[in-house]
Amino acid sequence: MSESDKMSYQAGEAKGEAKEKGNQMMEKVSNAAQSTKETCQEAGEQIKAMAQGAADAVKNATGMKK
Repeated sequence: MSESDKMSYQAGEAKGEAKEKGNQMMEKVSNAAQSTKETCQEAGEQIKAMAQGAADAVKNATGMKK
């Protein structure tokens, strides 16, 4: 194997490793984004439930609840 062939091989290896590292980073970013989305959805549901509870409490206090 000539020196040029060795260098080409090593460059190809480095390119493959860099691509794999990029794929791993993108997967981590995607997982973090999904986790953030789920957390926001859960927070939204909690806020909705609290608001409904407050509305029901007002209705009960004012006698508007049937």
